[in-house]
Amino acid sequence: MSHPHPELSAPPKLPRGGLRVTPLGGLGEVGRNMTVFEYDGRLLIVDCGVLFPDDHQPGVDLILPDFGPIRDRLDDVEALVLTHGHEDHIGATPYLLRERQDIPLVGSELTLALLNSKLREHRLRQTPFYTVKEGDRISFGPFDLEFVAVNHSIPDALAVAIRTGAGMVLHTGDFKMDQLPLDGRITDLRAFARLGEEGVDLFLTDSTNAEVPGFTTAERKITPVLEQAFAESKQRIIVACFASHVHRVQQVLDAAVKHDRKVAYVGRSMVRNMAIARDLGYLKVPPGVMVEAKELADLAPERQVLISTGSQGEPLSALARIAQRNHNFVHLEEGDTVILASSLIPGNENAVYRVINGLARLGAHVVHKGNALVHVSGHASAGELLYCYNIVKPRNVLPVHGEVRHMLANGDLAKATGVENVVYAEDGVVVDLVDGVASVVGKVDCGYVFVDGQSVGDVTESELKDRRILGEEGFISVIVVVDSVAGKVSAGPEIHARGHAWADSDFESIKQPIVDAVNRSIDEGSTDTYQLQQTVRRTIGRWVSNTHKRRPMIIPVVVEA
Repeated sequence: MSHPHPELSAPPKLPRGGLRVTPLGGLGEVGRNMTVFEYDGRLLIVDCGVLFPDDHQPGVDLILPDFGPIRDRLDDVEALVLTHGHEDHIGATPYLLRERQDIPLVGSELTLALLNSKLREHRLRQTPFYTVKEGDRISFGPFDLEFVAVNHSIPDALAVAIRTGAGMVLHTGDFKMDQLPLDGRITDLRAFARLGEEGVDLFLTDSTNAEVPGFTTAERKITPVLEQAFAESKQRIIVACFASHVHRVQQVLDAAVKHDRKVAYVGRSMVRNMAIARDLGYLKVPPGVMVEAKELADLAPERQVLISTGSQGEPLSALARIAQRNHNFVHLEEGDTVILASSLIPGNENAVYRVINGLARLGAHVVHKGNALVHVSGHASAGELLYCYNIVKPRNVLPVHGEVRHMLANGDLAKATGVENVVYAEDGVVVDLVDGVASVVGKVDCGYVFVDGQSVGDVTESELKDRRILGEEGFISVIVVVDSVAGKVSAGPEIHARGHAWADSDFESIKQPIVDAVNRSIDEGSTDTYQLQQTVRRTIGRWVSNTHKRRPMIIPVVVEA
């Protein structure tokens, strides 16, 4: 991936007593969050998440932060702090631990429990855990950490104050200021104010909803909408949401009890995460409401509720398979109600609407964010950010977690409250805090790392370009046999095409020009098979472009006989 700031060079040596901040993901995008702090030769990492691929990255499973800038300094890492349990903040942790397994992991009870199940899948068992809660203070090397409760769309989220000799950094993580949260755990503004009185030298703030005016809608506003959907449904109800959204699942369970329905989970991650949340007490499961998914078939449709994964249209998710009628035991019937209780992650719109259309085609009544209040954001809107700036009164602000437009809007809010120094950075842009002033000092190479099956980092942008060409334009293979003694084509060309409605006979007119071009190249001294293959590629490429207005992938093979 090309760097967005070619004008920047490598950063200089960190001045003595300075703090360096290097984002390796999450700035300029929504996902892949990872920020590295350096002080006195030691490193602290906050979050290590994944980004999910879009349509322009075919075949890719996950996108990781680039560990390259710290790979030769992993022994300097004091700890990895995880602000909450969403995949875009913890999902890349197993891949980092493959490179150094004993990095201490610091997070809340639920966050570490969700991560631990992931680490077991990766067969990582030697990592030390440090469970913390709001109000706790703990040190790792030169980093003195204090944790603050924040409200988000997953329980047990934490902001972290990082004290060093260079000053104090306050990192909000993902947060909002819901004043009536379902679990009663609000963002601790008193702690924010106290830290502000002590002096916050650098404030890293969630930018996701900075363009949205006012305050984010409270989670409680969804309850009446869910209950109305339950009251109006005469058949089965399927609710799709994020597998980590404990609060939304709690609302569905409560509505099911009220309307005398039984509930089952569908989807491996949903079953696993809700079991963890229940065992730790974050999910209150009323007695007698839960059954196994296969047991629901024994109940009348009007007593069934399924809570499923797949709210983002993931092709292999439970909901997508239900929409395609190929789920093992869940078969949608006309009149069923499907509730998509989640937001649309940018880039997933087409996949989600494809699933919605598939469900509607089968006769389901689909309730989604576009036609009902079935989801609210987990991020602070502009009014909440202004509130925080006025309470904290930071000396410097670095907007994080969002696309460029989000971070710019967040910076404008900070300036409106009187913050004089707002620093804008993207992935790989290095910011130093020296003598109380934050500034951009350079960049490090920082690109996308693609996970493709068992392959990590082997797939490049060039190979993804080839995949896009294959998907959009198809390919043509050309086989030519050259007599190395006679110095001319002795057989072929044999031409085959895939991905277009071309018959082999369509290529008859180009066969002789290919033979002539190869023979001419040999006469001019080109005997290397690679050079002859390039001659074949250029000849048929020009012909396909001029004749069919297409640019397929061309695979020439020249064989010496």
